[in-house]
Amino acid sequence: MKEIKAIIKPFTLEAVIEALREIKGLPAITISPAHGLSAERGSFDQVVKTKLEIMVTDELVESVVQTIQKAAHTGNPGDGRIFVIPVEETVKIRTGERDTHQ
Repeated sequence: MKEIKAIIKPFTLEAVIEALREIKGLPAITISPAHGLSAERGSFDQVVKTKLEIMVTDELVESVVQTIQKAAHTGNPGDGRIFVIPVEETVKIRTGERDTHQ
């Protein structure tokens, strides 16, 4: 199992969500506002972004990454970044159920 974390421009969110809805088996998406500091132009300027967090099986990783990349792409600096992170275990708070699928 992997966590896909994507930092995108806020105005691309709706296009990304619509594209992700086409992927069968995608369980859920957590969406949060994100504020970052960018030093690309020699000073730390605050930028507003949107963060997506998605837990997926290993089989869905490439499809989700490609979908986000395509839907969030504008070709301009600051389009964002996608991180793929291994997940060792999840615990469902309500039931205590543990999932260690790799």
